[in-house]
Amino acid sequence: MNRKMKTGAVRAVAIDARRRVLRAIAGSVLALGLGAGVPATAFAADAPQAVTRVAMLVQLRGPNLKVDERIVQHLGERGYAVRLIDESASPEAARDADLVVISSTVSSKNVRPGWRTLDKPLVTWENDLLDDLAMTGKRHDVDFGETGKERYLWLVNAPHPISAGLPAGATNVYGKQAPMSWGKPGLGAITIATVYGQPDKAAIFAYEKGATMDYEALAPARRVMFFLDNDTFVNLSPAGVALFDAAVDWAAGRR
Repeated sequence: MNRKMKTGAVRAVAIDARRRVLRAIAGSVLALGLGAGVPATAFAADAPQAVTRVAMLVQLRGPNLKVDERIVQHLGERGYAVRLIDESASPEAARDADLVVISSTVSSKNVRPGWRTLDKPLVTWENDLLDDLAMTGKRHDVDFGETGKERYLWLVNAPHPISAGLPAGATNVYGKQAPMSWGKPGLGAITIATVYGQPDKAAIFAYEKGATMDYEALAPARRVMFFLDNDTFVNLSPAGVALFDAAVDWAAGRR
């Protein structure tokens, strides 16, 4: 083979090799582009969480409205849009809500009976309403009531989301001793915590939708009882706040 032919062959081999390298680089760039597109697409499909609309039943002209407004502020900071409605309102006033909250500042005799069958998740800390909501029996101080000054709960269902990741056992939920609401729920209830030293008094309990409550009533949606009194929200310890947030989140379907 003469020098010209040899040089031409070498050039041809080099050109062919260069083409193969360029094709490989192009393929790698395309693959990287597609790979980068996957998380971007997934991120775009990850829509932001919709605001949860809350109808909160309170005594609008009551002495503890400021405490209820603190709860509204707290929930608002956590992505809940809370609308206060008066204790005498019809359940239809909450028809557009995603969650109903009934404060203990209401007077149970002024609350209409339709809340019991409303097919909306509901959280309450008004122990006088527990029987009306079919969440406990009817006997005051036997099936539901209020303690004297307490500070600790006994967590009995640590794996449940409402337990907020806290360990089982004694939990300090108040900054200083204060009353707690309690109830004796039906057989279908999920008991989260009891009053410390009083295992027959459930301080936090819940019903899943369709669970049997008292009087053989079925929960039309999630139901949660929390242990607060009229003005004790501002007295919650960090653990108490965590439990409150977990209870509301679970009822709303966020946990």
